[in-house]
Amino acid sequence: MLRQQDVGHRIVVRRIVGIREGRPLFSDALGELVELSETHLTLATKQGRLRVPVAEVHRAKRVPPARRPTAAAVVELELAADEAWPAAVRGRLGDWRLRAADGWTGRANSALPVGDPDRPLPAALDAVERWYADLGQPPMVNTPLPLAAPVGAELDARGWVGRPPVLVQTVPLAGLPPAAPEHAGAPPVALATAPSDDWLTVAAGRKGGLPDAARHVLTAVDQVRFAHVYVDGALLAIGRGTVTGPGRWLGLSLIEVLPEARRQGLAGRIIRALVDWGVAAGASRAFLQVEQRNTPAVALYRSLGFTTHHTYLTRTPPA
Repeated sequence: MLRQQDVGHRIVVRRIVGIREGRPLFSDALGELVELSETHLTLATKQGRLRVPVAEVHRAKRVPPARRPTAAAVVELELAADEAWPAAVRGRLGDWRLRAADGWTGRANSALPVGDPDRPLPAALDAVERWYADLGQPPMVNTPLPLAAPVGAELDARGWVGRPPVLVQTVPLAGLPPAAPEHAGAPPVALATAPSDDWLTVAAGRKGGLPDAARHVLTAVDQVRFAHVYVDGALLAIGRGTVTGPGRWLGLSLIEVLPEARRQGLAGRIIRALVDWGVAAGASRAFLQVEQRNTPAVALYRSLGFTTHHTYLTRTPPA
């Protein structure tokens, strides 16, 4: 049966649609799982969204993507994402990127093993461990899948564990649905080239603090915008957009709405404002990274047309 880890992935569902001569009638549906609850599951199919009561499900399982991205496409996107989230301390191991930022976020404090490390794989991982030990922090390795499957296998042999899977999702900007009409009095989305103090406070609450290295990660990008939504002088929602890479990718991150302002469409309006800026800056595609278990966010992004390009695991050594 399906689990929350399957949200955001392609699945096939066989459901019972009736009874004929005492025998059940089945119908199969194929699509991306966008929501899973105790009572229903929802798929995004080519024919539209399909909501199926769990009581009608005879069998359901995850299936491989209809078309896997090429290794070159995964590398291009991973390098654009690395540029969009720049670690304060950086190193190289052949083509591999080594990154550290005072422990702030896994992305900015992990090795990115794409390309050739210029040495055998076991020696490369030994060098990664030494690099982080010299900085006085534990090593981490970010493994894009299936590209870095050999790295993952070597880490498995060493007893390393994985954090929750992350979906790297993309959408062509030309394919985004039109923005919903704004109601009278809707608060505007303001974009700035630097985050306000209020913005940083909200981000710190989301990420559990904000060391100096975090400010570098957030701001050290040539093309970056910070979205703010104020209501009666209070900041209620934030977002961040970057345009990076030769492919001109719009990266979306830190889309955050305070609890008291949720379910009012603010996240979608922030994304739309950042998309409009990104298009003007030359971007043609957008990407974001979302934990697979964050089902509300996965459902929101799916409603905007985002689909999973690939996944990654952040790997850590055994305790």
